[in-house]
Amino acid sequence: MAVTHMQAAYKQNAMKTASPGELTLMLYNGCLKFIKQAKQAMEAQEVEKRNVALSKAQDIIRELMVTLKTDSELGQNMMRLYDFILNRMVEANIKNDVVMLEEAEELVIEFRDTWKQVIAADRQQRHGAGGQA
Repeated sequence: MAVTHMQAAYKQNAMKTASPGELTLMLYNGCLKFIKQAKQAMEAQEVEKRNVALSKAQDIIRELMVTLKTDSELGQNMMRLYDFILNRMVEANIKNDVVMLEEAEELVIEFRDTWKQVIAADRQQRHGAGGQA
């Protein structure tokens, strides 16, 4: 019980001290965690667990959509991709289709991996060659 409380406190502290870029990375990772849970629920034919996990993943994508700046072509393209991801997750849930879910997952992984590179490049620029945070 104490370990669980300590883990929760650590996660809460990490969120409070994270940069906006790190928070976005946390959202991508959370979305992928819930997609994985949904896939496992699909395989186990656990409809309620699938629905709960996909609802959480969809909420994360919606949050990313709400906070996205769409005043550039890049932002508008990202919004279209987020919309596609969201629609694939909804359809995957309705049809219990793991292939649709994997299509959404692949795009979220690409966003997450790109975002990791952006954070690393930013740290490199701010802190130089020795700057590992």
